[in-house]
Amino acid sequence: METDQAVLALAALSQPTRLEAFRALVRHEPEGLAAGDLARLLEVPQNTLSAHLSVLSRARLVCSERHSRSIIYRANLGEFREVAVFLLRDCCGGRPEVCEPVVETLQSCCSPKRKEKVRA
Repeated sequence: METDQAVLALAALSQPTRLEAFRALVRHEPEGLAAGDLARLLEVPQNTLSAHLSVLSRARLVCSERHSRSIIYRANLGEFREVAVFLLRDCCGGRPEVCEPVVETLQSCCSPKRKEKVRA
């Protein structure tokens, strides 16, 4: 990832409504959310949300797909991963123990939940 693209993505996420929109879309992966549903969830006017989604789209953090009369928005987790990798690249300066706590935190929040075994 180039610095300019990382700055664009981070700038897009630096506004509270856009950050909450992105986080809501992450929570609704992989199905995504219709624009109207997202506006209601965030309690913002649809035209305001549309402007915010445009900024997130230009930053490649969200993508959209038309389904009949609705536009479904989804978080672009691949691009978000690239931003995170950009931020962490060379973070430890050759000393992995510096980055280890960050990596462990990311792994623990994103680990698949184990299914409990049902005992008869």
